Amino acid sequence: MSKIKVNNPIVDIDGDEMTRIIWSKIKEKLIYPFLDLNIKYYDLSIENRDKTNDQITIDAAHAIKEYHVGIKCATITANESRQKEFNLKKIWRSPNGTIRNILDGTVFREPITCNNIPKIVSNWKYPIIVGRHAFGDQYKATELNITRPGKLIIRFEPDDSKDIIEHEVYKYEGPGVGLAMYNNDNSIIGFARSCFNISLQKKWPLYLSTKDTILKKYDARFRDIFQDLYNNEYKDKFIEANITYEHRLIDDMVAFALKSPGKFVWACKNYDGDVQSDSIAQGFGSLGLMTSTLITPDNKIIETEAAHGTVTRHYRMHQEGKPTSTNPMASIFAWTKGLAFRAKLDNNNELYEFCNKLESLCIATIESGKYTKDLAICVKGSNDVHHNKDYLYTDELIDLIHSKLSNI
Repeated sequence: MSKIKVNNPIVDIDGDEMTRIIWSKIKEKLIYPFLDLNIKYYDLSIENRDKTNDQITIDAAHAIKEYHVGIKCATITANESRQKEFNLKKIWRSPNGTIRNILDGTVFREPITCNNIPKIVSNWKYPIIVGRHAFGDQYKATELNITRPGKLIIRFEPDDSKDIIEHEVYKYEGPGVGLAMYNNDNSIIGFARSCFNISLQKKWPLYLSTKDTILKKYDARFRDIFQDLYNNEYKDKFIEANITYEHRLIDDMVAFALKSPGKFVWACKNYDGDVQSDSIAQGFGSLGLMTSTLITPDNKIIETEAAHGTVTRHYRMHQEGKPTSTNPMASIFAWTKGLAFRAKLDNNNELYEFCNKLESLCIATIESGKYTKDLAICVKGSNDVHHNKDYLYTDELIDLIHSKLSNI
């Protein structure tokens, strides 16, 4: 079989634990036999990040900037227990956060929908894409413990030292906590552009949710920047595409999302997007059927990965020599989404069709009743499921898809 030539490089970012095992299997069975690739490989295992003082993560992010397409395996985000487990020099930052900050992109999460996988929210007929502004807010906040009575004061000093702003935040009568967080216009503008672009690309309505009734300056900044960009740059394009843009309060938006049939893009601030993307994933059936895509505001750079973690529990079983039934679909779709973007950048129709074909085969395989244990539990509504009768092991499922792909 002649392979499809992919002319420009792909940045392949390896990860940790069970997803690393699956990542290798996907490449061996579903990618390398069919595509002639120029791979720029970066090992972001927690051991290698520690060995390189996390320079490997920075290098990987800059490689994505250079080559425009990065496809990433799930990675461990270190905490105190992981530091002890791997004898790390320090608790390194989240590699996803480092890559996001360097690329300055927006994270979009979209479920992979299959007709036979029951949805917890039964009226969701179409996917919902959550766009998360992955910058600032609580994730970059400065926090402190208050141990005795006193005043918490927030102060802004301009570079020219003129018109200093100072406010008393709270007068403590006893112990408590305090927090200060921030954002900036450039990041919000980039977030807005990414959301408007993905909405136009999908031809789905866009909603921004904030709590501007409470945060009359902070959240209102998001609202106003989105509205100004829409009025000045995107309104005519949205009208031409027959789609709409609207700002809603976050509580109203949550209620709307639950009763909606889906098929819209939901722009969320950082914390809201973190929470709501997992809610959407579970509402559609499984976090194993959720893709995660980081896109830059100019729509020229992409980084794709599965939305879930490294599946530590299954990795422990794998280490014991036991077969596992870990859902590989989100990792497979990380490859197809990244490669499809490469195909669009390069006008490579053959590669684009291959990506569509592989995605369709994956969905058709699931809809034929061949899937992993997590989906079997969803379908049956019970943990009483059995190998072969109700589900396949991961290797068996990937081998089945490989066989179907080879025979097309």
